[in-house]
Amino acid sequence: MDGDRDASDEVLWRRVVNGDGDAFGALYDRHRDRVLGHALKIVRSAHTAEDVTAIVFYEAWRRRADVRIVHESILAWLLVTANHTIRNHTRQQRRYQHFLNQLPPPASITDIAEEVAEADQRSSQAAALRAAFTQLKPLDRDVLTLCVVEEFSVREAATTLGVAEGTVKSRLHRAKARLGNLYLEVAGEHAMDDRPMSGRRTP
Repeated sequence: MDGDRDASDEVLWRRVVNGDGDAFGALYDRHRDRVLGHALKIVRSAHTAEDVTAIVFYEAWRRRADVRIVHESILAWLLVTANHTIRNHTRQQRRYQHFLNQLPPPASITDIAEEVAEADQRSSQAAALRAAFTQLKPLDRDVLTLCVVEEFSVREAATTLGVAEGTVKSRLHRAKARLGNLYLEVAGEHAMDDRPMSGRRTP
């Protein structure tokens, strides 16, 4: 429906809460690619990313009375739900198999998180950064996803996560620092693993 295409998320979601499947379909069409793209960056598997996207929208319908609207959009809620869905998936797998394909080697340790949103190269440094990101606490990953990867404002992130703006700011600062430290640890481990074995002398 043309009216659904032009209506805001907030208007459509009021109808969704009352069980309107057409309004939900319009929102699915509007945000599905963004959710799928976010999931694909993390899981690096088209099949798994499709599954994650399906679960996210299933949860949106199932929990439609609880979905948070941020500046008339449900996108931030969908992205955070995608993070939670992926985290549950990786618990079953014991660890992530892949992470963001676009991650670059860091230009600096203190601002390492800013690189997450921009680069697309594959390297051992990128693999180390992906591994470091997966070791962050869930709230830190969500804050980085919203504020750095998707460039939501602190206020929008706070509304989505249901925490104070000050909490988001402090979490963002600590998450960047923690990500930098974890990156150094993981990169050092990778360097040790990649070091060629020297010849051993036998007695």
